[in-house]
Amino acid sequence: MPINLQKGQKVSLTKGNPGLKNIIIGLGWDVNRYDGGADFDLDAAVFMLGENGKTPTSDEFIFYGNLVHKSGAIEHMGDNLTGEGDGDDEQIKVDLTKVPDNIQKIDFTVTIYEADKRHQNFGQVDNAYIRIVDENTNEELIRYDLGEDFSIETAVVVGEIYRYNGEWKFNAIGSGFQGGLAALCGNFGIEVE
Repeated sequence: MPINLQKGQKVSLTKGNPGLKNIIIGLGWDVNRYDGGADFDLDAAVFMLGENGKTPTSDEFIFYGNLVHKSGAIEHMGDNLTGEGDGDDEQIKVDLTKVPDNIQKIDFTVTIYEADKRHQNFGQVDNAYIRIVDENTNEELIRYDLGEDFSIETAVVVGEIYRYNGEWKFNAIGSGFQGGLAALCGNFGIEVE
């Protein structure tokens, strides 16, 4: 049985799962109340953060334009352009043993592509979740359903894994941003053109 979390809850990932090495972060969502004609394209992105809460370089920003971190620790499995169907819409593989020592936190985010142009926001998205799966056993370890009703936000920091006393923990964040991917990048220290 996975551990179901509420916003703000933190739980150890590796303490109860000794030897946990390869995990899959699954992100999913459904589109609701929408009749604007444009498809919804939600994009998962990963920010690998140092002690200061910022990415050391733009290489630590993993998204549809940079799918694999040079360390091999993070691999984005590709962009799902529609979000249709059941199950995870996008997945990110993480090898905890390859995360560079200077990385303290790994934040998982979802943004709406061209949200302003398409007049879209997370108020039009339902059933958004993040889940962590042990890649070796396919067992779902942790799940966080973002029950919040976002209204005007176009980007969400869904959750993060972070180092704590030699263990990896997960934090259910569920924090919304206006300004889409550019706002997230600014928050995490990446300059956007």
